[in-house]
Amino acid sequence: MEQNRAFCDIYYQPGDTPVICYRSGMMVYEEVFDSGVLVSGGYNAAGYPLNVLAGYPTRLNPGSYCEPSVFHVELDGVSLDYGLRFVDLDIQNESEKIEAVVTLESTVKPVRLKVHTLLDGTQMFTRWLEIENLSDAPMNLNRLALLSGGMEALRQDHVVHSCADEKRYSVGYFDNDGWGVEGHFNWHDLQPGLIAVESRFGRDRFRHPAVFVRNNVEGLVYFSQIGWSGGCRYSLDYNAVPDRDTSHLSLVAEITSHNPMRVIDAGECWCSPEVHMGVVSGDLDDAVNQMHAHIRRSVMNAPELNPVDLSVGAGMGAEHDMSVETSKSFIRQFADMGAEIFIIDAGWECPPEFPINWGDYNGVNEPDPDRYPNGLAELSDYCHEHGMKFAMWIEIERLGEYAPALAEHPEWIAKDAFGKKNGGYIDFTNPEAAAWAESELARMIEEYRLDLLRIDYNVSFRDYFAFGEPVKGKRECLSLRHTDAVYRMYRNLKRRFPHVVFENCAGGGGRTDLGMMKNFNHTWVSDCQRAPRSLYITNGMTMVLPPERVDRLFAGMGCHEHASFDMHMRNTMLTHMSLNVIAPTTAMVNPQQMAFVRHSVEIYKNFIRGILPTALSYHHTPETSEAIRNGFLAQEIASPDKQKGAIVAYALPCVAPAARTLHPKGVDAAKTYRVTFDNSGATVTVSGDELMTNGIRIAIPAALSSELVLYEAIEA
Repeated sequence: MEQNRAFCDIYYQPGDTPVICYRSGMMVYEEVFDSGVLVSGGYNAAGYPLNVLAGYPTRLNPGSYCEPSVFHVELDGVSLDYGLRFVDLDIQNESEKIEAVVTLESTVKPVRLKVHTLLDGTQMFTRWLEIENLSDAPMNLNRLALLSGGMEALRQDHVVHSCADEKRYSVGYFDNDGWGVEGHFNWHDLQPGLIAVESRFGRDRFRHPAVFVRNNVEGLVYFSQIGWSGGCRYSLDYNAVPDRDTSHLSLVAEITSHNPMRVIDAGECWCSPEVHMGVVSGDLDDAVNQMHAHIRRSVMNAPELNPVDLSVGAGMGAEHDMSVETSKSFIRQFADMGAEIFIIDAGWECPPEFPINWGDYNGVNEPDPDRYPNGLAELSDYCHEHGMKFAMWIEIERLGEYAPALAEHPEWIAKDAFGKKNGGYIDFTNPEAAAWAESELARMIEEYRLDLLRIDYNVSFRDYFAFGEPVKGKRECLSLRHTDAVYRMYRNLKRRFPHVVFENCAGGGGRTDLGMMKNFNHTWVSDCQRAPRSLYITNGMTMVLPPERVDRLFAGMGCHEHASFDMHMRNTMLTHMSLNVIAPTTAMVNPQQMAFVRHSVEIYKNFIRGILPTALSYHHTPETSEAIRNGFLAQEIASPDKQKGAIVAYALPCVAPAARTLHPKGVDAAKTYRVTFDNSGATVTVSGDELMTNGIRIAIPAALSSELVLYEAIEA
């Protein structure tokens, strides 16, 4: 089935219990306004409206769920899920997209709610809320679930009797929330009861907020992401009891923080973060590719983010001396490798005698005069002379102890729950502080003639939840207000500088969510480059983000400490490629290394890069624990027309040399392909049918080494 078929429709059924049926691709999701509550009617992944048999609709019974409402909003301790009045449904068609706005008014408090749903032809939709305070007094927002309610009911007569309650569903997510293990994905049996997957609030900040739910009985996969850089939580309630006729599954996708999480002022209308939800009848690859299509079409779709910039990056930071001469030497080395943009990383503000204390100099925002006596223009010009663009790293949201602004404006620094200042973490709810940060970034982009801006964000996850001073007797957690201001700054700058590439980084992968990514061209997903962890990170993070938006690094940051040279390079080749040096300035570059890098970069530029912006992604070994257990990991990308594709395969630690058979997923049985094995350079001609039936035999010589396989359709 064609992934890009852009069918979407909103089928409204008026009456005493109005029904809104959202249809996008083959996904169907329905909501019913029943007795003052907007409830979930359930999902269908085969394209059928839930009243396809008009006399026997198959919608969920809201009485079977503890909280059937499709959102949870609590203001001043009062739930607004109930006692609502249906005001209006507005449907807006826009090219291949369609947006519905359901307007509701509370009969309990003077509040108007608008429920927004965007469909784009993929099997994933976007949902957000507007909350308008119609009173003359501020209100405390104490609970905010962006999407909730029943997902499905599973009748016993549809269940194979040998399928125990705990085997009917699996839930997949990134197991770890810590640094260096981003993207470690695993499936888990969904046990009857409640499960919560937390991001940031009460947990570290390196778990990307995404969840997959697989119905093992009926072959459905639900998938969701919360587009928010603060605290958020997925909760699943699997209500199943042995011998009960029907089990029930419900979901809550909510924003979390200290309360009140937001004070909504009198007359204020506030827009919530977004959640993205989808369902397919198929496997994890089908879900991932629908998610990628949705992100490309409806999240990372601003004109400033397209066409996708896939320039091969290369950089150096405080791990080197960063002198002008060293920088020029590395620029020449990177140019020889085939790099297209040079990035000065953390450390450019530091004096030479303190090369790694870059955090203390955040906010200085001027190149150190002893390190760069002629300013940065000298390096910028040198890059351009060698055919490379110029870029810089900046961390603007935190002030180091030597930043002039820290001494001049102590009131800009946020405070924690105990009233203590959070180091140099800037409170962006202070308009003066936010304006300074935006103007400084704009100045540096213009003054230093940047082609790319790399933004970092090195804070504790606790810093996300600062507190403001009481206003009108109310003291709120600033997470929502602060993050909205940060998004606004980057959105303003991206629109002002549409030709500058914005690269996101947050201590690696600490802020990769779709809310942040709406304003960035691509993102660093981890600072951990040591194999084999680096492989697991790439594998997992290219599930939740399209591969062309994921930065991975060859060499540098410990990459060289373990594994073979080819493995280091190939971990970048199905993503946005970044390079580091392979020899210090005082050593001769190994020509064997350089030849392999040039060869690989040429393959990337001439074969792989053209596929990436629309590539279908296939994760042959999606589970980290299973890959480790089997000692093998493989990924594949393919063009949507199945003309060409690439596979990278790795042998993991403690694996003896052995041949593996892998069945390509991006081929067409009716085509004939030229298949190239990069390790040997051997090329064979094979029918698509044979590739699908018998697979490709991949021989990897040793643990922590790899193979790259390219295939391209040819005339038979």
